[in-house]
Amino acid sequence: MKRALPALAATAALVPTLAQARNVTLETTLKPYGGNGAYVALYLTDAAGKYKGTLWMAGEKSKYYRHLSDWARASGARTAEIDGITGASVGSGKTLKISVDIADALIDAGYKIHVDTSVEDGMDNPSEVVALLDAASSGKVLNGEGYVKAFKVTF
Repeated sequence: MKRALPALAATAALVPTLAQARNVTLETTLKPYGGNGAYVALYLTDAAGKYKGTLWMAGEKSKYYRHLSDWARASGARTAEIDGITGASVGSGKTLKISVDIADALIDAGYKIHVDTSVEDGMDNPSEVVALLDAASSGKVLNGEGYVKAFKVTF
């Protein structure tokens, strides 16, 4: 799955840099936990922690999005924010792998990718993984505190 980051295109200061974008792969592997599929929100914040856009939402029932609490608080839980970038929930022990185009100007500039997870009748894990979007971190595996076994950003 590949997409550009339209939320950033709307930011006037970033428009000139969007011509210089890098393909970034986000790989989220869940622990084998049993139960229902997990809802996973992948989103971007700037160096000051300000929400900049949703990269992907796994899980199609919007009534559960409020359980992705850091994402919901940052984005206002606006469903328009995720139109066209939503897929099925991720099963126990499975891997969600997506590719997005991110402006080169955002790499090594303090931006972070957040991973929120939640499972129906299970735990909610806000900002379970927070990965710095920088060249030194590319390809390094981060472990989650809840459902995420491993998260990796590669470019």
